[in-house]
Amino acid sequence: MQAAREADREGLSVEIIDLRTLNPYDWAALERSVKKTHRVIVAHEDTLSWGYGSEIAARIADELFFHLDAPVRRVAAKDTWVAYYPALEDEILPQPRDFLEAYRKLAAI
Repeated sequence: MQAAREADREGLSVEIIDLRTLNPYDWAALERSVKKTHRVIVAHEDTLSWGYGSEIAARIADELFFHLDAPVRRVAAKDTWVAYYPALEDEILPQPRDFLEAYRKLAAI
């Protein structure tokens, strides 16, 4: 939410969907958003590879490809164990700056 507010101040419009559950997940909400915005960033705190975010990104790319104006982007934790030391945890897990950077890159396409 912090990054979305900052993006808004920069003139970038961000729509956030919190799925709340992963099985089942609200595919209809995702589909409506992609058809409306034509862009998507799949964000989650799990690792970038091998997780639900990858599966959701793949399904969007597969089933909604012709509605996309840019590639599906992902923001997630680094592919490593999460440290319990706060400074390291912040380095591993996605932070507002990571989201803001992703918003800027996606808007530039």
